[in-house]
Amino acid sequence: MVYDLIFTKGVKMERIIGITACSDGQSERERERNQLLIAELDKMNIKTRFSPFIYGANSKPAGTGEERGLALMNLFTDKRTAAIFDISGGDAANEILEHLDYKVIEENYKPFFGYSDLTTVLNAIYAKTGRETYLYQLKNLIYDKAGIQRERFISLADGSSRELFSFQYSFLRGESMEGEIIGGNIRCFLKLSGTPFMPDFKGKILFLESLGGGVSQMITYISQLKQTGAFNKVKGILLGTFTEMERELWKPSMEELILYYTKDLNLPIAKTGEIGHGNLSKGLIIGKRIYLDINSDIFI
Repeated sequence: MVYDLIFTKGVKMERIIGITACSDGQSERERERNQLLIAELDKMNIKTRFSPFIYGANSKPAGTGEERGLALMNLFTDKRTAAIFDISGGDAANEILEHLDYKVIEENYKPFFGYSDLTTVLNAIYAKTGRETYLYQLKNLIYDKAGIQRERFISLADGSSRELFSFQYSFLRGESMEGEIIGGNIRCFLKLSGTPFMPDFKGKILFLESLGGGVSQMITYISQLKQTGAFNKVKGILLGTFTEMERELWKPSMEELILYYTKDLNLPIAKTGEIGHGNLSKGLIIGKRIYLDINSDIFI
């Protein structure tokens, strides 16, 4: 169980979770929210250790890429650290990739969580180490719908439920797909193109979601994926939520675009409304092998 070592009950040596901001710096107004997050975790007997590079003015990163990367490495090598949660998002996470020691990460593996721009780090760690990473925003524990998120988090920790990583889905094309999951935020995932940090697409299930962006942006991203040959290599595509597209009811929808751009491939396509940028979003395990079947509507 991922969270077995996070909770200190019955553990002699105090365990902590590391908190990082590998992407854009948090504004000063987020400091109060982060204190609320600490308070919620304290209620669960979870102690925290924050990176020294959390807060930055005007959305600029807090520290250089080397400094943020070293802060993350220090959490990986700290024996007290049970897991690491990145609470940032934005644009700058890929700056740290060249400053990480992936052999050391593999040897000192800790579950690493983040979402949005952290798609770059999650997939790079998986690509370089083969270790699973976790697409999830810890600050969902204090946002709107926090009560539901806390229930999911605690139930996963005590082993009573895996609802946090269970999601409903439906097929848009095909009847089944199986493979290890890669991907995340579509814009951020594409930053890895042409770098040694992009996972191999062969035999994978490609997950895609987005907060912002209209039809033109989605066409751009999909076209780049197609032109890299990704769609010819993956075993299927799982779509999450596309917040702005779905809120504005823009047409063609992301589902229609993906179906159109893969129409000659007979590639299985599925959709879930439970993973993305919403405060109720569930998590997804990058690198985990999953099997989706048209005869079921939920992945457990």
